[in-house]
Amino acid sequence: MVEAVERAIGDLADPQRAVSSARFFKTGPGEYGEGDRFVGVTVPQLRMVAKRFRGAGADVVWRLLASEVHEHRLTALFLLRGEYERADDDTARRRWVDLYLQALSAGRVNNWDLVDTSADPVLGAWLVRTDEFGLLVELAEHDDLWTRRAGIVGTFAFLKCGVADATLAVVPVVIDDRRDLIQKATGWMLREMGKRVDRDLLTDYLHQHAAEMGRTALSYATEHLMPEERAHYRSLR
Repeated sequence: MVEAVERAIGDLADPQRAVSSARFFKTGPGEYGEGDRFVGVTVPQLRMVAKRFRGAGADVVWRLLASEVHEHRLTALFLLRGEYERADDDTARRRWVDLYLQALSAGRVNNWDLVDTSADPVLGAWLVRTDEFGLLVELAEHDDLWTRRAGIVGTFAFLKCGVADATLAVVPVVIDDRRDLIQKATGWMLREMGKRVDRDLLTDYLHQHAAEMGRTALSYATEHLMPEERAHYRSLR
């Protein structure tokens, strides 16, 4: 089935889009996505491929995750997420979560779109279910860019349930990391905390910690505040 999935993706390939995607996802020397390969297939198209191959087993997902082609790995994560969400019991759900964590540790979830499409609805959803977010803190403590981002973005699942504890536990771990993709994820989660849980939690956090935050994280966190509020928090840096 792996070959069939790869063939279905290949049939949709667009060389011009592949060049554009490679540029967009920073695949040049020294960039965060260095060496990643694209064939040029859109996310909606990949979701349709995943839907077509619904029910693929763990071996198929793992082998696709091992591919050097970005779209193969993204499709694998769509398949993994679908199987996790359709699982009948926690034993089955846990197997998919374990596979996800193995893929993350093996460096196969290695670009921001791959992390963002999976860390929240798979890992985060599982941890909400088990009422435990310590693993997200552990992931955020890693130096690896993608592991750390997964720890941050995984807290989104808790925010969607109106719980800010996971985000507030992870943010202090990453607040000094000035890498752009960590900054953006941190500010994004803080902003969502203010929108989905409690605006006062956000403003209280900013009042105490805005001076420690990078410009990008602060910009993302204050995006939906009034202009004068944004100016105030920027002045604290």
